[in-house]
Amino acid sequence: AVQLVESGGGTVQPGGSLRLSCATSGFTFSSYTMSWIRQVPGRGFEWVSTTRSDGHTDYAESVKGRFTASRDNAENTSYLQLNGLRTEDTAMYYCTNDGGAAKSGIFSRARGQGTQVTVSS
Repeated sequence: AVQLVESGGGTVQPGGSLRLSCATSGFTFSSYTMSWIRQVPGRGFEWVSTTRSDGHTDYAESVKGRFTASRDNAENTSYLQLNGLRTEDTAMYYCTNDGGAAKSGIFSRARGQGTQVTVSS
């Protein structure tokens, strides 16, 4: 079965940093385009980034220049480095093996349980 397990969230002050991880199993990770998405309670999902199997990454304008997505195909793991965090980045963050669908507003693919990021002074 497909499994995605996010970790690394926490509470930081504005301007702080976090590194999220997404450990995966049950599918051929190296062949999949992976995305990060986030959700604020009471609101819909928001696309954050999409990383192809070759490492090429696209970012939402709201995080470009502050967040960096990467992947380790040998470890079947995706990462999201969050720098320069803002209060509006507060959300539950999920990884998904969606082939890049989230970039087009499709959020129905498999994802993990999420990891909470809270940015507060």
